[in-house]
Amino acid sequence: MGASARSAEIENDRVQLKIAVGEDERVEVCDCVLVAVGRRPYVEGLGGEELGLELDDRGRVQVDGDFQTSVKGIYAIGDVIPGPMLAHKAEEEGVAAVERMAGVAGHVNYDAIPNVVYTHPELAAVGLSEEAAGEQGREIKVGKYQFRANARAHSMDAIDGLVKILSDARSDRLLGVHILGAQASHLIAEGAVAMEFAASAEDLARSVHAHPTLSEIIKEAAWAVER
Repeated sequence: MGASARSAEIENDRVQLKIAVGEDERVEVCDCVLVAVGRRPYVEGLGGEELGLELDDRGRVQVDGDFQTSVKGIYAIGDVIPGPMLAHKAEEEGVAAVERMAGVAGHVNYDAIPNVVYTHPELAAVGLSEEAAGEQGREIKVGKYQFRANARAHSMDAIDGLVKILSDARSDRLLGVHILGAQASHLIAEGAVAMEFAASAEDLARSVHAHPTLSEIIKEAAWAVER
């Protein structure tokens, strides 16, 4: 965390990776380096240009609130339209698009789509970060709770990590849930459901969580939100 890769060279079938942490640099020797170079929408060869599909400056297909493109009768979802390139986001858009086609009020709540980084420990988040909330001029309350204070985390030998919960300073409505630690990819679902139904931090805190489980960390973080 907080490190950047400066260079990578292969020497004697090993990778010499130069890493910078602040002003300090060091070399890590490893078997291979996995590089994430980003992704872009792939629309070549689909006949979009011939049909006159409207694209933005990043090559993404433009759609309206019904997921219909600039060409009537053609719909688009997922990685080819604006938004995070996540399979679960695309799945929800697919359901909503078909509902709209059928005349049903399909909907995707983009504020409640979880993101997961499959590192060790895992990192997961849903909703706003403190920085994003500040940029929006929101007044927030924050609650945190450490994994090391949880019995199940100790039994799993996974005490590194924390849960951070953000709520609106006036209404206490949940604005964001952030988890760093074991099984964060599973735990974040509770935050997503709570945000989908406009729950407050107190709602989470007063919900009974089984003991001993990692989910109790979410409950305790909700209790820790300033009141």
